Amino acid sequence: MTKPYLGDAKGTIEVLQKYPFRFQKKFGQNFLVDAHVLEKILEAAHITKEDFVLEIGPGIGTMTQYLCEAAREVAAVEIDSNLLPILAETLKDYENVSVIHQDIMKMDIAGLVQEKNQGRPVKVVANLPYYITTPILMGLFEKHVPMESATVMVQKEVAERMKARPGTKDYGALSLAVQYYAEVLFVANVPPNCFIPHPKVGSAVIRLITYEKPPVYVDNEEFFFAIIRASFNQRRKTLANSLKNSQILQLSRERVEEALKKMNLSPQIRGEALSLEEFAALSNLLL
Repeated sequence: MTKPYLGDAKGTIEVLQKYPFRFQKKFGQNFLVDAHVLEKILEAAHITKEDFVLEIGPGIGTMTQYLCEAAREVAAVEIDSNLLPILAETLKDYENVSVIHQDIMKMDIAGLVQEKNQGRPVKVVANLPYYITTPILMGLFEKHVPMESATVMVQKEVAERMKARPGTKDYGALSLAVQYYAEVLFVANVPPNCFIPHPKVGSAVIRLITYEKPPVYVDNEEFFFAIIRASFNQRRKTLANSLKNSQILQLSRERVEEALKKMNLSPQIRGEALSLEEFAALSNLLL
């Protein structure tokens, strides 16, 4: 493919210096300036000329250029109006991209997918602001946006939590929520020096491949996730006590212990020891 010109610090700085742009903390802006990492993301996302790609947070258009070269069409959603004139310049040579100035959290993404891809599953690529990573991803999953996969840059710690297994320190409600909706594949670690400005923490690229249907059956998704959240609200307590203490669930400790007994689990077990399958079974027993 034609090599885009923004995949390094020099090209990024040259573009930024043309405009009165200031990095804004509230948007968590860190622009990727490492061509090797950009190519890894593109390779991991498996973008083809058949694909419609939704990019969240294009910044100055660095990754967008790569996506435009590889995909049939790209919709890039950017919240910061100060970046719009920059994107107009960096993407002017591409006819297969539309820049949408909106907050991804307030968008009708399913409507966009219907309009641009006739409702067929899209591929999402994003360098997500760290403070809002989880709400964005969970919003995509919970709204059941037709999505084949999401290849995203996240804080390394968040990536570890997403792929964590039962019994580990990183395992928690986020691990279970993401693993209910998607297979989690680790792509690469990305050190702070790959960005302008350097973030204070390490980053990682992960690929989430959405399940056609979840790997476990639950009678009521809302109740299932309420059980999970309550189980990790007080990690040091037993699962029975954590669920009893939840004002939302209104479960007695005896009822929880009875359900655990049916599952051949100790009444003293903690939430962090249960697998996704066990949480599904517990949720169905307690409903």
